[in-house]
Amino acid sequence: MSNNLELRHLRYFLTVADELHFSKSAKKLFITQPALSRQIKQLESYLNTDLFVRDKRNVSLTKTGEYLKDEAEFLFNHLDFVQQNILHLNAGDKGQLRIGFVGSAMHSIIPGLLKQIHAQSPDIHTVLTELTNQEQVDRVRKDELDIGFIRTMRLPDGLRKKDVYEETFCLVLPKNHALDKHNFDSVKDLEDEAFILFSSQYSHGYYEKIMSIFEDQGFTPKVAHESVHANTIFRLVENGLGIGIVPSSLKQGFDLSIKFIDLVDIPQRTTLSAIWKQENRNPILNQIIKLLK
Repeated sequence: MSNNLELRHLRYFLTVADELHFSKSAKKLFITQPALSRQIKQLESYLNTDLFVRDKRNVSLTKTGEYLKDEAEFLFNHLDFVQQNILHLNAGDKGQLRIGFVGSAMHSIIPGLLKQIHAQSPDIHTVLTELTNQEQVDRVRKDELDIGFIRTMRLPDGLRKKDVYEETFCLVLPKNHALDKHNFDSVKDLEDEAFILFSSQYSHGYYEKIMSIFEDQGFTPKVAHESVHANTIFRLVENGLGIGIVPSSLKQGFDLSIKFIDLVDIPQRTTLSAIWKQENRNPILNQIIKLLK
């Protein structure tokens, strides 16, 4: 039995940690279950600890196993980044920057930032991925993203944040709705309407801020649908299934049968923030952070 920790041990471990089922994991790895069990036992022997709690029906991670899962995911994500960065460096690029963003950031911050990056360093290769707030936080922590643009939420230790854009909210209504910017008085006018909102999964803090708008108006909204995607909300509004409240930057870029009413007279504002991991090792990141205003 080898006394050396090898990457294959960690790959096998991560598969079992994700599946929490040895038989399914073995099939996924194209090895036999006894062979997989031996590899996991080798890893546990090398680390001198149990990584899984096993019984006849269930498999679960020990506290040590949970720790190793986080660290192994980070390790493989970083190795993948290093490999991709080497390819870009060999091709003459300065390197790769992985950017996550919520949809509204593409209507406000992202285009201008990309123009600045291209003007200063056209040899930086950018990879952009639209994700929910929580997905970005998770991927920044695991070194799958270098920087994310989220609606403000509580961040775990080790992550840094810089507020980059503050804006108002607006109502989204079907184009044929009786209310428009000329006869609209307050959100209270819509007390009997159904609402379509960004889900609390999008950002709990953002969702609570939306709820505070209704609280200030003295009613609890009838929430008919929730989504993490603006286009889904707009499509539902367009089909008369409810009214939305979204950041004002989302008024642009959609050719749908909907209309917007700015909520400029309410105190609530929504903030878009850049987040990154304090220990991120991508040398390009500090250059990009300096561009954020």
